Amino acid sequence: MKKHVRLFAWLLTVGYCTSCNPQNKTELSKSSIESESKYFYTSDSPISIVRNIEQDRNGNLWLASWEGIFRYDGKAFTNVTRDLTSARFFSVLEDSKGNMWFGSIGSGVFYYDGKSFQNFTTKDGLLNNDVVSIYEDKSGNIWFGVFGGASRYDGKSFRNYIINENEMNEDLMGRTFSERPLYEVNAIIEDKTGKFWFATRGNTFVFDGKGFEVFTQNGKPFTNVRSLIEDQKGNIWLGGNDGLWRYDGNTSTNISQGFGGFIYEDTKGSIWTSSETSEGWALSRYNENSLSNKIAIVPEVIKANEGMIFGILEANDGSIWFGTLDGVYRYDGNTVNSFKAMSSQEYFSKLVDKKDNC
Repeated sequence: MKKHVRLFAWLLTVGYCTSCNPQNKTELSKSSIESESKYFYTSDSPISIVRNIEQDRNGNLWLASWEGIFRYDGKAFTNVTRDLTSARFFSVLEDSKGNMWFGSIGSGVFYYDGKSFQNFTTKDGLLNNDVVSIYEDKSGNIWFGVFGGASRYDGKSFRNYIINENEMNEDLMGRTFSERPLYEVNAIIEDKTGKFWFATRGNTFVFDGKGFEVFTQNGKPFTNVRSLIEDQKGNIWLGGNDGLWRYDGNTSTNISQGFGGFIYEDTKGSIWTSSETSEGWALSRYNENSLSNKIAIVPEVIKANEGMIFGILEANDGSIWFGTLDGVYRYDGNTVNSFKAMSSQEYFSKLVDKKDNC
């Protein structure tokens, strides 16, 4: 039945579109770019918050959303966790072996080998079931940023690290948190020196394998950091309440003010960030040439949005994907397209409106 409805919808689309004048695409400028909606007649694309995006070795995109985990193969979206759980998902990772890890809010971590799922929770030793971030270190350990601290999984068991107000330490008591403690770990990275960085809603911590130190600049700790990365040159980027910062190993430089969200470096060395501006949320790009200076020039603003912009990813084809409050968007270098699911009634209504406006 669905195939017949989709075929009929496609025939109507062809009929309506061929009777309309071609529409101009929105061109890239250094100000705000309007988005052009690309609609799919399917119930399988996310229509609410998309927190993170990952591309696997086969080119599939994986989206962690409040509706589940979605896989996009370039043609269609599939909700792979629909029949598994109703949990909201915040994080997704493909590990070095090609397995997928999905971090949920309230239901722990789901491991997917392409055939079956395995669920890890506090009953298995995970510190907390609200999993905000996932990271694989150079040794192949999988780290989970959760509320209350972080868990490291070596393939057999969990090793936990707990935030206690202004400190972070390894837990030797085998404790787990059934409730949601303060100070979740928003991001984890291992830098080129082998040190681990933990961005939390409280302090930012650096772990050398023996102990944790609070990361500071001029004696002031970096707090409420939501995202951090290490770029190709070894600089550490941090984004949060105090804006966007770059740390070169000696000095921290404030690149922009205002609340900073996610940070991403593309293959050309440009830094993409989501941040809050006076006109709403913006997706901004600092090109590699401007970043060679101590202070970056004004970035190129790709999109302004009323709501928050979450995870950012450069796909294999060079397009930039990012999650929002109402689904996922793609920037192809010229236009910003949205992927939105519609009911059949909404779909045919849109077609009729389009015909009337031709």
